[in-house]
Amino acid sequence: TYQAVAGSGVNGIDDLKLGDWGGKNKFYPYQISHNAIPHIDDFTEDGYSKEELKMVNESRKILSDDSLRITATAVRIPVFESHMVNIVVETEEPFEVEEIFNIFKNSEGIVLQDDVKNNIYPMPITATGKDEVFVGRIRRDHSVENGINFMCVSDNTRKGAALNAIQILEYVIEHK
Repeated sequence: TYQAVAGSGVNGIDDLKLGDWGGKNKFYPYQISHNAIPHIDDFTEDGYSKEELKMVNESRKILSDDSLRITATAVRIPVFESHMVNIVVETEEPFEVEEIFNIFKNSEGIVLQDDVKNNIYPMPITATGKDEVFVGRIRRDHSVENGINFMCVSDNTRKGAALNAIQILEYVIEHK
């Protein structure tokens, strides 16, 4: 996930503002302005952060599947609001990418933004202040047999990134 500073609360927001004005950060271990920090919450002994493990555990819990093979990397990015996540799903059955487009296109609460030739794709700036979930960059994932890869963005102050990703994943699996 690529998480906005609002996820850190007012201290994270203040650090981003200070960095834009040339001030010294007080909350993050490094400057967040014009930077990305692959560090959200404390690190555990296996190298994952608590935030990353929370995403894995929440996903398994929501899907009622402790055997779910999932990983996560959480990165704090220099935007005030809206989290972004890249999702890779492997289905049991083959599919056509167009099927996935149609699922998203016809889903309530999802705005499909996927026209890469015209630079149309989901970004934090387009999701901020909105209730909808923005999905795009839909493409076949060639690293697995029946894989699909897509980006998902939502305003984290309105809809949580982890829950949102799981809801979309469930919907794709249910309608495949």
